[in-house]
Amino acid sequence: MEKNLFILFLLITSLTFAQHDLKQNDDVKVGLVLSGGGAKGFAHVGVIKVLEEAGVRIDYIAGTSMGAIIGGLYASGYNANELDSILHVHDFDVLIRDEKSRKANSFYQRKNANKYALTLPIQNKKIGLPTAISRGQNVFNLFSQLTKHVHDIEDFSKLPIPFLCVATDLETGEEVILDKGFLPEAIRASGSFPGLLTPAEIDGKMLVDGGIVDNFPVEKLKDKEVDYIIGVDVQGGLHRMDDLGSVPMILMQIVGFQMYKDFQGKKELTDIYLKPDMSKFNDFSFDEKEIIVSEGEKAAREKFEELKNIADKQTRNKHHNSISTFVLNGDIVIKEIEINGNKHYTENYCIDKLKFIEGETISQKKFIEGINALSATENFESIQYRFFPVQGGTKIQLKLIENEISSYLQFGIHYDDLYKTGVLVNFTKKHALFKNDFLSADFVIGDNFRYNIDFFLDNGFNWSIGFNTRYNSFSQNITSYFLPQVTKEEDLSLRIPVNYSDFTTQFFIQRTFTNKLALRIGAEDKYLNVNYKEIINDETVKNHIDKSNYFNVFAKVTYDSYDTKFSPKKGFYFDSNYKLYLISSDYNNKFNSFSQVYGNIGYAYTFFNKLTLHATSEAGITIGSSGNVVHDYHLGGNNENFINTFFPFYGYEVGGLNGSSFLLSGLTIRYEVYKKNYISFTGNFARVEDDLWNGGFIFAETKTGYAFGYGLDTFIGPIELKYSWSPETNNKYWYFNLGFWF
Repeated sequence: MEKNLFILFLLITSLTFAQHDLKQNDDVKVGLVLSGGGAKGFAHVGVIKVLEEAGVRIDYIAGTSMGAIIGGLYASGYNANELDSILHVHDFDVLIRDEKSRKANSFYQRKNANKYALTLPIQNKKIGLPTAISRGQNVFNLFSQLTKHVHDIEDFSKLPIPFLCVATDLETGEEVILDKGFLPEAIRASGSFPGLLTPAEIDGKMLVDGGIVDNFPVEKLKDKEVDYIIGVDVQGGLHRMDDLGSVPMILMQIVGFQMYKDFQGKKELTDIYLKPDMSKFNDFSFDEKEIIVSEGEKAAREKFEELKNIADKQTRNKHHNSISTFVLNGDIVIKEIEINGNKHYTENYCIDKLKFIEGETISQKKFIEGINALSATENFESIQYRFFPVQGGTKIQLKLIENEISSYLQFGIHYDDLYKTGVLVNFTKKHALFKNDFLSADFVIGDNFRYNIDFFLDNGFNWSIGFNTRYNSFSQNITSYFLPQVTKEEDLSLRIPVNYSDFTTQFFIQRTFTNKLALRIGAEDKYLNVNYKEIINDETVKNHIDKSNYFNVFAKVTYDSYDTKFSPKKGFYFDSNYKLYLISSDYNNKFNSFSQVYGNIGYAYTFFNKLTLHATSEAGITIGSSGNVVHDYHLGGNNENFINTFFPFYGYEVGGLNGSSFLLSGLTIRYEVYKKNYISFTGNFARVEDDLWNGGFIFAETKTGYAFGYGLDTFIGPIELKYSWSPETNNKYWYFNLGFWF
């Protein structure tokens, strides 16, 4: 009896396992192919939402361009809702333009940025054009952060969902299938549209957008033994002649010739073909993501029953886990940093720019800030990084690809009421003499010739060495206060045409504590030639107010967290400068050693992303007597590019207020009426006296001035028109400024 029961148990068990194996064998595999299409590829997320709702398990994904990006993230473990959240959180338009906040710039870059409207590379002694609008560092940063949890997976078939994507070899034009390697690098390569993103270098090949050779890689899934293929096509087709009015659209049309060749055959290889209505969108409709996603959902719902039937045939269910928020927000315990690819820049230089070291625990935000700071140097074509789990923390491996182009020509244009018309031509050379060095030469050709030459050996947060030489000149009607025979008690309403020339050379050392704070100590030689002309006995005579060399030493501390150099919307600024004049050739035989202390503090804050309040306060004091009024402080005018002791002050002409000391405060209210268009109102208040303390009455005889203006930001810089007046003088002035200040 017991023997019979045992045999019966074996039979039942065998039948049970046989039925289970039969069900497993009946299970069907589904492949998902996602086409490229730029912003139209956001529709893939809508389709995936419906696939999950229908219960379809995806067993393999093949994608191109945006299809590779969405498909790669889905394959790494994100679910549809998480993909949708990623789209909403990140501005892809900003990411693609590779915009970086000013805080990513080094301190030296902050001082010298915001001057150039056009940059052209010089390679092999020839002037070229930029290879693309963007290097794609922000794009890579996002992909790398989002896929941190699979950085150690090099075989894409081992991802939560097996995956491959397609790229194009830029040199040969051949198709490259990426199913192994580093996932963020692969999807970045597949989406590198020519002219928009620079090519990605993988295994010695320069790779660009896979849509050039195969924008709908359905054949690749046929080789993966899938039973059903669901294809999502967001391609827009070839454009009509009327739509080909821009370079990007023409490039898209050229790429499309190959993209849509034999497409009907590809379409027939799918079991379910989904074609969301993308007629109202183009590849750059990044700001319409919500509508595009909904169009993807709509197209998939039209085939919901067919999708449900496939899901019913899948007996092996696989839950698509969501990604832990720790992946994106957790701290990084740095056990080791490995840097490869730095030839012209020392490892210490790279570490100083990154601002994190081995043994430190940092946030994800600080890590990205470090990568952006290194990228902002523009010394590297790309910065790739991987996280490897090691005992007690994380190993960070950086692969730096240095920018092969080290020389540039840069251009800017400007007009203002003092210097008049100027065209800026800049030559920049990196690692000209040493590792980490930087040579920049500005030449301004126009109504007033100027130049500024900088050489800087950047040692990061260690002491750096710099050299600067400049020539600056302008002609302006300035109060007769400049005339040695005129006393301050006389009527200063008379203005004389003064020619002011400055030739200054500095040697300095600089210690940068953060990207925002720096100390500079140095020595300076300054030659001033200040003169005016008058007619005596029908002859023009040049009278020199000063024609002397001055040698001085100086120290300068600056903190700068403004988001832009001019017209900031947020941030804090502090600048203090001490200068001791020691020796002079003394043209007027009146020189006495003297010193000057100057300080400037400012704060800007924006409410509701529209209304900005910008408060500033400045002060300058002369200790001792210089023996020459040219060293006094001169206030008046609109310019943001004054030199030496000249400062802007609305309501007065250039040099309208003069004295050996001054105290100035101002408040600007600026409102963005619509994108990049602003109206502003400024009030400024100053005392300019020899005795600033004035027996304790430091606010007595305060001068006031006001300005109302309208401005807009353009690619060549701001264009501004301002109306200025002062209640004390009833004088009224119009100021016009075009282009970046330099």
